Amino acid sequence: MKSRLKVLSFKKLIITAAVPLAFAFSNISQAAQPLKIGYSDWPGFVAWQVAIEKGWFKEAGVDVKFEWFDYGASIEAFSAGKLDSVGVTNGDALVMGAGGGKNVIVLITDYSNGNDMIIGKPGVESFKDLKGKKVGTELGIVDHLLLLYGLEKAGMKESDVTLLNVKINDTPQALASGDLAAIGVFQPSAGQALKLVHGSKPIFTSAQAPGLIYDVFTVSPSSFSNRKEDWKKVVGVWGKVVDYINDPKTQADAVKIMSARVGLKPTEYQTFLKGTRLLSLKEGKAVFVKADGLKSIYGSSKISDDFNVKNAIYKGPQNIDKAIDPSLYKAY
Repeated sequence: MKSRLKVLSFKKLIITAAVPLAFAFSNISQAAQPLKIGYSDWPGFVAWQVAIEKGWFKEAGVDVKFEWFDYGASIEAFSAGKLDSVGVTNGDALVMGAGGGKNVIVLITDYSNGNDMIIGKPGVESFKDLKGKKVGTELGIVDHLLLLYGLEKAGMKESDVTLLNVKINDTPQALASGDLAAIGVFQPSAGQALKLVHGSKPIFTSAQAPGLIYDVFTVSPSSFSNRKEDWKKVVGVWGKVVDYINDPKTQADAVKIMSARVGLKPTEYQTFLKGTRLLSLKEGKAVFVKADGLKSIYGSSKISDDFNVKNAIYKGPQNIDKAIDPSLYKAY
């Protein structure tokens, strides 16, 4: 009997030791893989290029691999499980979740502060001039939302204009054709439209609706759960990026790095940067507080959710609380 107890104890020792070892090897395997992050041509996302070139991720002790995409392709790559994280608008993050993708918003990089705009043809001075006229934008995306928000602020309804579905890249030519009274568009297509159509001008921009369009990084729940300490470090690096870009002493260098990533001159890129309000960690933390309205990621996302449901982008409301996790900001 005594010897049997020893055998049982030995077996128990092997089993209990093997389980932690299995988890240890699993965690080592995960930790050995860099965090794969998709980013695209938007100033709040291109800003990461500063950290990449300065080596700040290595300094922070986190292994990352940033992959460059067209915006839509980055969403597809994330949804296919090829990325741990991707930069999108908060409204698109909800669309991804409704489409069966699993993702959680953990970081806010910025809000659009003028880069999204409603541009009127010559002679159009305000929304009132659009009554009964044709307006073109890509239906179901953020500039459609901006247009509806602007109409509401002007005391008008969607039915007061005739909306036409025009791809964002085609909006400059559509405005130039003379068939449209206005377009809803974002940079760089907005700048192209203003150059192409002499006398055209913005009649409403996202600077008049700060927080309507937040740009965020959303992470797969498994990566977030298994690599939370690494994601905390990524958030810390973001704080360093914003400080470097906003500091007058280093801003020129930051703009040079960002403009080179997208093949523009620094002077051109400076305009786009002005239309994007980058958020420091302190500012981002304040936005992650639950509240109604545009000063909260929760309130803003509720507006986007209502818009998405109304326009049949998905069927029913999303659970906003589950789509957002503010915990990474608590360390800062």
